[in-house]
Amino acid sequence: MITENGADFVDVLTADGIHDVERTSFIEEHLRALRVSLEEGAKVRGYLVWSLLDCVEWADGYRRKFGLVHVDLETQRRRLKDSALWYRDVIARNGLPDGRTRRPTLETVAARAGVSRATVSRVVNGEASVSAEAREAVLRAVRELGYVPNAAARSLVTRRTDTVALVLSEPRHGGDALIAAIVRYVTSMLEGAGKQITLMLADTADSRRRVVQHVEARQADGVVLLPPDDHGPLAERLARTGVPVVLLGRPAVASLVPHVDVDNAGGAAAATAHLLGRGRRRIGMLCGPTDLVAVQDRLAGHRDALREAGLRPLLALSGLDRESGAAAARRLLSDHPELDALFTTSDDLAIGALRAARDLGRRVPEDLAVAGFGDIDAASCTTPALTTVRVPVEDQALALARLMLSRLDGRHAGPVVLPARLVVRDSA
Repeated sequence: MITENGADFVDVLTADGIHDVERTSFIEEHLRALRVSLEEGAKVRGYLVWSLLDCVEWADGYRRKFGLVHVDLETQRRRLKDSALWYRDVIARNGLPDGRTRRPTLETVAARAGVSRATVSRVVNGEASVSAEAREAVLRAVRELGYVPNAAARSLVTRRTDTVALVLSEPRHGGDALIAAIVRYVTSMLEGAGKQITLMLADTADSRRRVVQHVEARQADGVVLLPPDDHGPLAERLARTGVPVVLLGRPAVASLVPHVDVDNAGGAAAATAHLLGRGRRRIGMLCGPTDLVAVQDRLAGHRDALREAGLRPLLALSGLDRESGAAAARRLLSDHPELDALFTTSDDLAIGALRAARDLGRRVPEDLAVAGFGDIDAASCTTPALTTVRVPVEDQALALARLMLSRLDGRHAGPVVLPARLVVRDSA
């Protein structure tokens, strides 16, 4: 008895329905595999889709959506998704239709968005040479139609090398633990699946050019990319090769190239809400370089949490190291001595803030609560120990490997956003 078979996808509500083509395709492919198993002699008594309704998940609450029927949590209104209408017909027929579900094409998306097919292709591949207005129109059409890129059709690879290129760039904001985890877990999982790993660096213009040439020459079946902090043209150029690419981190330019990231906005909002919950009402923020996408998201989460509380943010821009964090904290605390809490976009900045507070005679947490982001090794060793947001390093690496294997199998893979967890220690 197959008791639970389903998948979590991002559902987009439109005026003419919820077009969850990915879920329909997922269930259909599993039913077809089940039918083959029956024909080969498997004894199967029944099959149940998970699930009828969008419902609470033990580990993820209401964040993930598995239902055939959408539930509006505010109004409790139920709406049948396209997958529900399709599965209703499967039940009535007690079997699958002869033809497979017809998916929207690039041409369909282009017609809905009012742009050329070439423009849609550039947006799908993450190219930056598309106007913001056209990009938004294409992405809106993609959501409304439930368009899923056909990885097999897009790939120009005609022969398998069983090799994956692991392309690394040293991030400006440290990340040694993350790079180590990626090398360890991505290599282990992909080698376990029979793939060879080619480790390549992309820290200079010459090295990035060699990476592109390597992939264009079809010397790799796929690319796992830890891109430069600015992402730049490397991800875009690799996506144009037709070889499956997965990215670490949300790209600055929206595209359909799959990526793995942490819920930076949610983590920042949780840290800010914790400070508010402890009675802190005058909260400042030390903000790292705003050209970094992760910093942008953390800033947005902090602002949203303050806005809900009817407060406005007080920011001090900083670099990435502890010295610049200490200098920014001194400026902010000198200009606004009434501050009773600081949230920072990284633990290094928070450690600098602890030093500045000590120099200014401010007691932590009695006079000033401090919260960071990242939960680096030093965070639990500061005095007092640092409240922070834990980034799931190993989980990011494993998700990258799983995403790459899905792409190599020709399956569409959307973005993976992992939850970030608040770790409360003595500093707040």
